[in-house]
Amino acid sequence: MDPRVKKLSNVLVDYSCDVKPGEKVFIHYEGECTKPLVKQLIKDVYAKGGLPYFEIRDAEVNREILMNCTEEQIKFMEEYQMKQMEGMDAYISIRAGLNTSEMSDVPSEKMNMYNRILHPVLEERVNHTKWVVLRYPNHSMAQLATTSLEAFEDFYFDVCTLDYKKMADAMTPLVELMNKTDKVHIVGPGTDLTFSIKGIPAIKCSGERNIPDGEVYTAPVKDSMNGIISYNTPSEEMGFTFENIVFEVKDGKIIKSTANSDKKINELLDTDEGARFFGEFAIGVNPYVLYPMKDTLFDEKIAGSFHLTPGQSYEDAPNGNNSAVHWDLVMIQRPEYGGGEIYFDDVLIRKDGLFVPPELHCLNPDALK
Repeated sequence: MDPRVKKLSNVLVDYSCDVKPGEKVFIHYEGECTKPLVKQLIKDVYAKGGLPYFEIRDAEVNREILMNCTEEQIKFMEEYQMKQMEGMDAYISIRAGLNTSEMSDVPSEKMNMYNRILHPVLEERVNHTKWVVLRYPNHSMAQLATTSLEAFEDFYFDVCTLDYKKMADAMTPLVELMNKTDKVHIVGPGTDLTFSIKGIPAIKCSGERNIPDGEVYTAPVKDSMNGIISYNTPSEEMGFTFENIVFEVKDGKIIKSTANSDKKINELLDTDEGARFFGEFAIGVNPYVLYPMKDTLFDEKIAGSFHLTPGQSYEDAPNGNNSAVHWDLVMIQRPEYGGGEIYFDDVLIRKDGLFVPPELHCLNPDALK
């Protein structure tokens, strides 16, 4: 057993899910390479007095289901998955698919129906369990990161097992500042955007929900956003790689959207009414994640980035927007990506990816490593 796997399992069971005696823990995994971690998780859950359960995920098989699925079929799927999720106290999802584009040829109407009908199961998991989601290193991820598997594994375990308690403490001044902020102004190449976050809580993400982690999120007041944003990070969604995404926003709603496929991006944003409004604004701070690899769990934590998310807001940072979509789109503001600034109530908070106020210097990469 790689000692790094044991360390990661300990982070997930003891810190992320804080498993207590008698709690039911649902372990959802994909990929043969994840088995050493899954087996260690089961051992560690038992050691804490918990009750582990598991289910195998397979994207190739799921694709076959979705290609010809019916609404009645997916509604029944929602019923039994909801019953299962309602019985769980904690949820750990380990993902290691071999092909990130496996769903690329599933018809949009089937994919949208599937996401819409199963959305209540996602809400139950997010709002009523102690949950954590992570990828696991495999050849597919190493290829996305353009590294060897060995180099990617070294990077992965550095990122995923850092001192999250230290990160959580460093986030406190940013949370306090965001909770006092009304107006946010973001500028950068092709970007000039304003919105309010007044009255919506700021939430730390420091290893308790995602691994890797490293963001502080809130949500924009639903109808407050105006301007234009040009994302500079590709995003893999529904098996397609979206690039050069530009949104024009008026009174909170995306009124114009372009990308490398205008058709696909507008089909996604037309999933439901809430998909054209934003449900999350978050600032990424993980010092080990510096470059995009078309994997949201990593890319949204990039140091010097923020993400602004069309779709559903979180229950602990609600803005009233409901949608089957929650699409984390990332903009990096470090100098090599064109730079940029974030202002809170007309005060410069971050410039070219580095925090400016002295009380926030503890969140800059050199301080967090």
